Amino acid sequence: MFQTVFKRYELKYLLTTEQRDRILSVMQEHMTPDKYGRTTIRNLYFDTDTYLLIRRSMEKPLFKEKLRVRSYSLAGEGDTVFAELKRKYDGVVYKRRLAAAENRVMDWLSGRTDAPEKSQISHEIDYFLRFYGELHPTVFLSYDRQAYYSRTDGSFRITFDENILARETALTLGEEAYGTFLLPEGKVLMEIKCAGGIPLWMTAILSAEHIYKTSFSKYGTAYTSLIFPRLQSENKPYIKENPYHVS
Repeated sequence: MFQTVFKRYELKYLLTTEQRDRILSVMQEHMTPDKYGRTTIRNLYFDTDTYLLIRRSMEKPLFKEKLRVRSYSLAGEGDTVFAELKRKYDGVVYKRRLAAAENRVMDWLSGRTDAPEKSQISHEIDYFLRFYGELHPTVFLSYDRQAYYSRTDGSFRITFDENILARETALTLGEEAYGTFLLPEGKVLMEIKCAGGIPLWMTAILSAEHIYKTSFSKYGTAYTSLIFPRLQSENKPYIKENPYHVS
């Protein structure tokens, strides 16, 4: 069974590959690799014609939300993918996801058919679709992920994302991962996902390595790197003079 409801904190850190390796060395005593090992995660982010969702999100409001479709391998018609509604309020992330065949999910989110199933999660996504109007895929994002979970607390997880790629073309989960790199060479994005506090052994290694929490949005970085320059060149009236800063 797939987990469908998440409530947690998601803390992000930008590391060098050397820092990642030292953290992994410390983690061996406390954490176990995810059963899927190293995976290439593919995402399609949905937005309006004016990119309302990501523009609002990058203003760092108290509440923000986004909609995406995710797969953990190449996904064609009939393959299982996840429609994910992700909300963040006052630092806490709430995620709802529904698993179904790729063609059924894409037809549903594009407004061509009803939801693949009737459930609380599909009702929430349907409301989201009605509220924002016509949505469509705007960017493809992929990355290679290594995931680990705590041996003593199943809610504590750490992921490392590398080779983060974005593109505005070929907006499908059925093609190989390619696009523009969003991180400098030699950098890794680490995420700590937890329901409460961080274990002392983890805070100790973060302190020793002088690693501090950062704000990094994959979709936001794709917007500032790829989408905003294109929209600016097209003189779109809803575009501000400068893109929002993503640290």
